[in-house]
Amino acid sequence: MSFPLLTATAAVPALGAVATAAVPAAKRSLAKGLALLVSLVTLVLAAAVALRFEPGGERYQLTESHSWIADFGVRYELGVDGIGVVMIALTALLVPFVILAGWHDADPVDGSATAGARPFGLGGLGTPRGFFALMLAVEAMVIISFAATDVFLFYVFFEAMLIPMYFLIGGFGDRAHEHGEQEAAKQRSYAAVKFLLYNLAGGLLMLAAVIGLYAVSADQLGQGTFSLQQLTEARAAGELELATTTERLLFLGFFVAFAVKAPLWPVHTWLPNAMGESTAPVAVLITAVVDKVGTFAMLRFCLGLFPEASSWATPVVLVLAVISILYGALLAVGQRDIKRLVAYASISHFGFIILGIFAMTSQGQAGATLYMVNHGLATAALMLVAGFLISRRGSRLIADYGGVQKVAPLLAGTFLVGGLATLSLPGLAPFVSEFLVLVGTFSRYPAVGIVATAGIVLAALYVLLLYQRTMTGPVKAELKTLPDLRVREMAVVAPLIALLVFLGLFPKPVTEIVNPAVEHTLSDVQQTDPEPEVEAAK
Repeated sequence: MSFPLLTATAAVPALGAVATAAVPAAKRSLAKGLALLVSLVTLVLAAAVALRFEPGGERYQLTESHSWIADFGVRYELGVDGIGVVMIALTALLVPFVILAGWHDADPVDGSATAGARPFGLGGLGTPRGFFALMLAVEAMVIISFAATDVFLFYVFFEAMLIPMYFLIGGFGDRAHEHGEQEAAKQRSYAAVKFLLYNLAGGLLMLAAVIGLYAVSADQLGQGTFSLQQLTEARAAGELELATTTERLLFLGFFVAFAVKAPLWPVHTWLPNAMGESTAPVAVLITAVVDKVGTFAMLRFCLGLFPEASSWATPVVLVLAVISILYGALLAVGQRDIKRLVAYASISHFGFIILGIFAMTSQGQAGATLYMVNHGLATAALMLVAGFLISRRGSRLIADYGGVQKVAPLLAGTFLVGGLATLSLPGLAPFVSEFLVLVGTFSRYPAVGIVATAGIVLAALYVLLLYQRTMTGPVKAELKTLPDLRVREMAVVAPLIALLVFLGLFPKPVTEIVNPAVEHTLSDVQQTDPEPEVEAAK
């Protein structure tokens, strides 16, 4: 029996979360160091997954399969394709930076062991050990979600990750609030509840669809199954045939849940609240890690299990994606809160990702997958630097800043690079993915591709205005003694910027892993790239 590498990659942060939570409350440094060590071990295991994966090999590799709930056909089945590999790698890469960036975010204000815990009914979870234990728990659940090839197993962890995220959003704030602590606590609680209710509502629809899929498989195959591979193979062989109405209803049950998680307009409204009220590291965890499960699942489950319904829904999904692109960008332009601006920018970027997925072309889907990776890196860089800035000044409002580049040039410079990556400047990683998405969309839906390009112009507007208003001009009196980035903070930001430059100039390490998986996905939906409409030279 081969070593269960995927299980180990998820088990290490899960066990690390338990161990971190068990550290005595007074030993904050030990809890932080343990959490960071666990995240680094997880990163090593994720690297091993990537190294062992063969892009030209079987579709699902490093597979594991064990009986779990035999009476209902539920199995503990794991396996990764190229898309799953890069998403696990992204998750494992970002969590150490998130932990390091949030090193002091949960520290008690007055220096005591437990003071400063948020008034959210958290008990021991409201301490630094709880803060980092919850982060590791999220990492474990996200990794399992990217590796699960049993639909029921995926659903369990898709929903379970809401619990630690709920406590991270509601239990810990950035302490930079324009209102008093009591009002800030109410807003954090509101954001956490809204996040939970939106995602639970989507999850209930998915649960109904999961049960329906099992019932159909039991009726047609003689035995119900949740195995993604069995279901897709049975569909391809004609052994499992879904009535048109049934397939469309099941597709909608899955798609709505994933659209909420992504998030896609009009079920996006929980994200600005959640990111605005969270600490910057938790905001990165939300948009760069957790939300990616939604777009990943669209590729793996919606297109894989319901190809005809996916084609049927494509025109509507493309319209919703374009609305997300333009709506998110327009609202980002008008924001006065730095973190909410990044949140609305992320809604716009997720619109590009979903646009690429449902363009049903190899360029579009490869670009969408690459976009998931690059958006994670760019948003992490921008949001974490913004978090460092906010913690210094004690305000999230753009109007409270000005002239930062004169007193903190390293902070301003890294903020600029993160912003330029967010607007997809050529030479930085997001440009490649956005270009592929637009090319792939234009080749099949030229009108949609043309309208979507307006999002690029708006991105340049909100990023450059943000930089101008916060970093240039005369130095405000409150900022004259603002310290520049410290060693720990540079250790967080520098690798992210290096990756943005590297993947902007040389995206091949990701694309060569992703492309075979994209070909399989297109095969599932029986789509091929459009033939070029160019007349041969006479």
